[in-house]
Amino acid sequence: MELLRWTAEYLGEKGFHNARLNGELLLSGVLGVKRLDLYLQFDRPLRPEELAEFKGRLLRRAKREPLQYIEGEAHFRDLRLRVDPRVLIPRPETEQLVQRVLDWAAPRPGLAAADVGTGSGAIALALATEGAFGRVVATDVEPGALEAARANHAFAAPEAPVEFRLGAGVAPLRGERFDVLVSNPPYIGTGERESLDVEVRDWEPASALFAGGDGLDVIREIVAGAPAVLRPGGLLALEIGERQGAAVAGLVGAAGAFGAPRVEKDLAGRDRIVLAELQTSTD
Repeated sequence: MELLRWTAEYLGEKGFHNARLNGELLLSGVLGVKRLDLYLQFDRPLRPEELAEFKGRLLRRAKREPLQYIEGEAHFRDLRLRVDPRVLIPRPETEQLVQRVLDWAAPRPGLAAADVGTGSGAIALALATEGAFGRVVATDVEPGALEAARANHAFAAPEAPVEFRLGAGVAPLRGERFDVLVSNPPYIGTGERESLDVEVRDWEPASALFAGGDGLDVIREIVAGAPAVLRPGGLLALEIGERQGAAVAGLVGAAGAFGAPRVEKDLAGRDRIVLAELQTSTD
């Protein structure tokens, strides 16, 4: 297909290493077909409106806007979610976080979970649709993110028992107790900004990425507030940066309310998840 050849050359000149793949994904999105199915329609000419849409998407991609924002969708486990620059694009590492929570909760039906910093709603909706949770409360400090999460609830899992609340940290959960407190918080240090991929740095929401000089500001708040909203024996589950395992485990240990924290690695062998249960003697 001549259009794909030209697109690959155009994106290649702009420094894309996977230029052909990007072109195929953009075109398959316009045509509403799977990428591999493009080659079953290799000689099909594009209608003027399809060509105009493709050119618009191509210009956006050339500016390094993430494909998920261009498509307006991202996949997370069994869910198809709508995403835009108000929320982070869900990632495989967070799918692992959800799996750890599901594994822990499996023998304990009817639990209540809280997802702090829900963003697109990915964690909350996955727990509510895949697990035996009778109730999930999802919070976010950003009104726009909470709007996106509510929209995903209606779009992807309208029957899921999820409630959304606006507020920072565990504040929206005060006065209640949960069996699980899970969060994929911002955990990048502000000094690391320039080292990030441009598609992350320039397009994804800074409030969901950065958390102070060492990236631990929000995690500190969550760890400090978790004992007040977790039931004794309840699980604290956090996604963390790849060099933060020891520091976050130290914060959890220093809180004096949890059993020994466990640091688990992602599929690339990097520290990514911290798990700890609230001691049963905690009031």
